[in-house]
Amino acid sequence: MPSQQDGTGRRAATMRDVATAAGVGIATVSRVVNGKPVTPDLAERVTRAAESLGYRLDLTASSLRRADRRTSTLGLVLEDAANPFSAALHRAVEDAATARGVLVLAGSTDEDPVRERGLLKTFTGRRVDGLIVVPTGQADADLDVARRAGTPVVCVDRPTTAPQVDSVTVDNRAGLRAAVKRLHAAGHRRIAFLGDLRTIWTAEERYAGFVEGLAEAGCVLHRSLVRRGLHGAEAAQEATRELLALAHAPTAFISGQNLLTVGARMALQELRLQHRVALIGFDDLPLAGLLEPGISVIAQDHAAIGREAAGLLFDRLDGERGPARHRVLPTRYLARGSGEIPAAEDR
Repeated sequence: MPSQQDGTGRRAATMRDVATAAGVGIATVSRVVNGKPVTPDLAERVTRAAESLGYRLDLTASSLRRADRRTSTLGLVLEDAANPFSAALHRAVEDAATARGVLVLAGSTDEDPVRERGLLKTFTGRRVDGLIVVPTGQADADLDVARRAGTPVVCVDRPTTAPQVDSVTVDNRAGLRAAVKRLHAAGHRRIAFLGDLRTIWTAEERYAGFVEGLAEAGCVLHRSLVRRGLHGAEAAQEATRELLALAHAPTAFISGQNLLTVGARMALQELRLQHRVALIGFDDLPLAGLLEPGISVIAQDHAAIGREAAGLLFDRLDGERGPARHRVLPTRYLARGSGEIPAAEDR
């Protein structure tokens, strides 16, 4: 078998090289690098030799020798790592995994099921111990394949139809119903809704909560004020401009996703209406409280979501064999000003 090389083209140091330099057997080196007990003087000799040679443990080969075949890695499949929600979720999962000595590998799907399948194949090919996935909803069969092959899966933000897959979501409908109730109490009767892609489970749930909230408040659903199938800040910005140009324009907006909230606020500021037209967004945003007025949001506890998902996954890795579990976490309303603007008489 050809020798492995380091980044300079030189042959990488092996465990045998370390053993020779330290004057010990390979078994002793193996015990030291794998954290097994040896006498202090042996540990120091092996460590010094390994450092002087630039030796690095081959984790893949090491995992293949372990009885449980664990690699101490998790695969995290996100919608978009650049999105504030995904970034916060990533950090929460990483913190929980680090406490267990586990490394997190992450990738983004951009709501593309082909990319999702590719990431699932890549992570399982690297023998990750488990998967935490924000599913597109169009690759559930692939999630089931991974689970049946022995890789436990937990879905976050959205459930899945794949059996025996745990999931963590928030109460999307309740959050939207409460937001509608607040706007209605402030005198708003023409409330617009900006929604994400219809293929996304959370987008459907949040719109359903919007409709339910209007019905509970005895408020009319103006379908001309609903824009769904939007994806990204620019699409929301354009939709908000169009709605504000109507003869009977909305006096308030509810955005069903954080990037849509950004687009809506951009349009309001362009038209100098941010102090006259109310806005409530779903999910918090960095610096949202520093604007004038601050953006009121239906907030999710990203850290709690990540901890719950990691906990469910580690339960499975520790031997849990029960039926699929679905955890639903509450949202909370953060009143910062934009959602508290009363309805204007002349709009």
